[in-house]
Amino acid sequence: MINKRGIWFLTLFSLILVLSVYYITMPSELILMNSEKKEQKKENEEVVTIKESEILTALRVESNEQLLQQMNDLKMVLTNIDATVDEKNNAFEKLKLLNTNRGEEEKLEGQIQTEFQLKAFVKIEGNQIRIVIASDKHDNKVANNIMRSIQKNYENKMFISVKFQK
Repeated sequence: MINKRGIWFLTLFSLILVLSVYYITMPSELILMNSEKKEQKKENEEVVTIKESEILTALRVESNEQLLQQMNDLKMVLTNIDATVDEKNNAFEKLKLLNTNRGEEEKLEGQIQTEFQLKAFVKIEGNQIRIVIASDKHDNKVANNIMRSIQKNYENKMFISVKFQK
């Protein structure tokens, strides 16, 4: 019997093999033409780099790791033969909630970026919303406006906290 790890290995190995064969059989003129176009674009365009705060990056990485761990745990329950129907239904509902929350978090980060031109990290847990803003300036008025703007998206009272960090 093949286990999950073996299936994943075979799948990824097959994908790499197919892409390698495709790359090798691709006409060399096409590769040269694409590289020339990229070089021309680089010469014509100015390079603008936007560096995100290290704290926001660290928070996103930590949040994504937690989310992936929770999703893997729930998927294990869903694929477990010994799990009851209720356990599987609960796991599926939690999985849907995690996906919905992640979408909401991204939407709220975009809203803060659009309305206030601030880079932010948003974490939703139940009725609590934690917002971390990448800024040295601690402005109570901006924090209050962000809280009001976020609350407008929800009918129920949400407990919103805003923290400024650099």
